Amino acid sequence: MTTPPTSTPSSTTSLRFKRLLLTGAAGGLGRVLRPRLKAYCDVLRLSDLADLGTAAAGEELSQVALQDGAAVHGLLEGVDAVVHLGGVSVEAAFDPILQANIVGTYNLYEAARKHGVRRVLFASSNHVTGFYRQDEVLGTDAAPRPDGLYGVSKAFGENLARFYFDRYGIETACLRIGSSFAEPKDRRMLATWMSFDDLERLVVSCLTAPLVGYSVVYGMSNNRTQWWDNTKARHLGYVPQDSSEPFRAAVEARQAPLDYNDPAVLYQGGAFVRTGPFE
Repeated sequence: MTTPPTSTPSSTTSLRFKRLLLTGAAGGLGRVLRPRLKAYCDVLRLSDLADLGTAAAGEELSQVALQDGAAVHGLLEGVDAVVHLGGVSVEAAFDPILQANIVGTYNLYEAARKHGVRRVLFASSNHVTGFYRQDEVLGTDAAPRPDGLYGVSKAFGENLARFYFDRYGIETACLRIGSSFAEPKDRRMLATWMSFDDLERLVVSCLTAPLVGYSVVYGMSNNRTQWWDNTKARHLGYVPQDSSEPFRAAVEARQAPLDYNDPAVLYQGGAFVRTGPFE
């Protein structure tokens, strides 16, 4: 097995928040960020429907359904900024996506407005643009081309964030996250991979940038193969330090030859472009 990069996060900051909220804290990336975000705040409020375990020092735990507007309203009380990872994170039937990703995201922004929360990091997805081809390079202003209902819900979230900034001044960084795992699993991820350390760098950069406004940024490491261009998001200060390249030989050795008649090979969304329908 290829040895992963040994770099450590460089996105340290002297800024410290009184209370940060991390939704989706029991999910894959939530579990990664939970111990890391505590270094940047006095209190880390964690939310999920799933079991969050026992609160560590400086943690507050809340089991909240995002579609429950009153509960989400309480969740935002006393919060300085939000890292919103909560919701359905894969392609699924429409109703759970509607409740968690559409109604839930609306509830979160309404609660942020009512409580005066000024900055949100919204976990969008590369699946907002999944029906672009793999031989295209997209800027942060690329029009959405969702590859499924999940991608549609994230496009909705981006538009909602745009509205709440224009109307109410709530800053949002929409993080079009690629594939954040310990290491890339296939050839597609040689382009979309983001290390856990780079995930932290991205989140901290967006939390601490002087001005965010409404911004879109792709969540990827400094990979040799790149489908996305973050030039117009440089004001956020995100500089990835890791790369999928050390994993390339192992990935290519274990993956079967690509079938160029397969839409998952042609389009950036991979297998999401042919997932479903759900009945």
